[in-house]
Amino acid sequence: MTKNTINKITIVVIIIALIAVFKIFSLQDYLTLSYLKGSREKFALLYAGHRASVIVAYMVIYIVVTTLSLPGAVIMTLAGGALFGLWTGAIVVSFASTIGGTMACFVSRFFLRDWVQKRLGDKLRTVNEGIEKEGPFYLFTLRLIPAFPFWLINLLMGLTKMPLRTFYWISQIGMFPATIVYVNAGRELARIDSLSGILSPGLILSFVLLGVFPIAARKLVAWYKSRKDTSEKN
Repeated sequence: MTKNTINKITIVVIIIALIAVFKIFSLQDYLTLSYLKGSREKFALLYAGHRASVIVAYMVIYIVVTTLSLPGAVIMTLAGGALFGLWTGAIVVSFASTIGGTMACFVSRFFLRDWVQKRLGDKLRTVNEGIEKEGPFYLFTLRLIPAFPFWLINLLMGLTKMPLRTFYWISQIGMFPATIVYVNAGRELARIDSLSGILSPGLILSFVLLGVFPIAARKLVAWYKSRKDTSEKN
């Protein structure tokens, strides 16, 4: 048995154990809007007395939830706003979500990328070339639009050849605007009746336009250069 196989088995065992704990102890019940609203005062008192410890514990839980692609990232983000306020919450959530997302991307890559690339290598050649040339722009757009599932982006990007460091810093920047929106909503937790009411259609459209702009600008620059080269040749 190779070292790589042993590593994969070890990681699988850890993941299964964590998911089992999550299910056996019904931890998903704690990642709901109703539980968060009912426990806000209790968490606020805890945070007032143990600020550093609460922030560290919060980040660890957030990273585990997102690494395993468990439901609850939005609730955790709202909790960050309710507990820490806007700017502290935004910074804490930004790093926790980006680290967790990058780890989820790594897990997907570690287990699935080689298998997918071997079997669909020819079909994925165009995708790989596109990711190599404009991957950061596409990832930035996807991260800016909250309508795209966080866990799905992590999974799919793990199947590509994008460097993890690029995935990390693009995700950190791209998710920050939506993070601020959700964290700010967490500050007004008592007024929230459902998660769907946080993002208005106009706000989503604004994120879409902001994300598409870098790609559109690059395409326009490339088009202008090609036209200029053509005219100079003629």
